[in-house]
Amino acid sequence: MKTRSVFLWICLAVLAAACSDGNETPKPQAYLRIDMPPHAYSVCDTMALPFTFELSNLAEVQWKKNLPRDKWFTIAYPKYKGYVFMTYKAMNGVRDLRAQIDTSYKFVEGHFSFSSGIDENKFVDREHHLSGTTYHLKGQNVASTYQFWVSDSNRHFIRGALYIDCTPNNDSLAPVLNYIQDDIDHLIETIRWR
Repeated sequence: MKTRSVFLWICLAVLAAACSDGNETPKPQAYLRIDMPPHAYSVCDTMALPFTFELSNLAEVQWKKNLPRDKWFTIAYPKYKGYVFMTYKAMNGVRDLRAQIDTSYKFVEGHFSFSSGIDENKFVDREHHLSGTTYHLKGQNVASTYQFWVSDSNRHFIRGALYIDCTPNNDSLAPVLNYIQDDIDHLIETIRWR
């Protein structure tokens, strides 16, 4: 009986050694998979703003300040802790436009020390009197990965910046960031001045 038990232990040891390649390493740390739903939009038409736009059905508008010439509001994605901080400024001509663009660029510039690169895209939509610039900031620890400004070059100026309410780790947040950036692009394309 004792010999049988020793033989069984020897067979198990040989089997375990044969199955092992001698290279046991722990599994790498992984991130939770985030599946985003298909994009769906509705027109956001509030009389508080001198423009309309299409807003994601996952988002909601939260008002901060509603003054006659200046308006501050947030487009919030509560499920994903994403926020697009928006500012609207009424302008008095082209001179105001230059000052607003400079201010917007200073906000973007504040993220340069954390950024590994920036994609700046200018656009013009003559039919709807829209022009502007989007800034896609790259890097692992950039707090705001996407910022933009839009104007009619004379009376209206809109600025926005995307933030996620968590410690920056933009590789693991990529699905959410890309999704909201697509929503912002759609919002910009659908702005219509009153």
